[in-house]
Amino acid sequence: MAWVYLFIAGLTEIAWAIGMKQSEGFTRLWPSLFTLGTIGVSLLLLSLALRGIPIGTAYAVWAGIGTVGTAVAGILFFSESSDLLRLASIGLIAAGIVGLKLVTH
Repeated sequence: MAWVYLFIAGLTEIAWAIGMKQSEGFTRLWPSLFTLGTIGVSLLLLSLALRGIPIGTAYAVWAGIGTVGTAVAGILFFSESSDLLRLASIGLIAAGIVGLKLVTH
């Protein structure tokens, strides 16, 4: 169950990063409240995941899911660059996440 918590925590990290952009520096009420709420959910789920996953692995996977997901969301929804080097770098982060999952018991 810890890995499920961690995966959902990573997804909510993506949500709050997008919410933070939409809040325009916390000047817009609803996106700001959404951001604060998803930060809380993400951290709660990360803390639950830490019951069964070593902290170094859990934090790296959580941050990696958030990083990859937010970078992909930036490309898809905010017209950010999708050049080959950027995509390759995102792929390396994703490979690291998979590697950490495979070597953690």
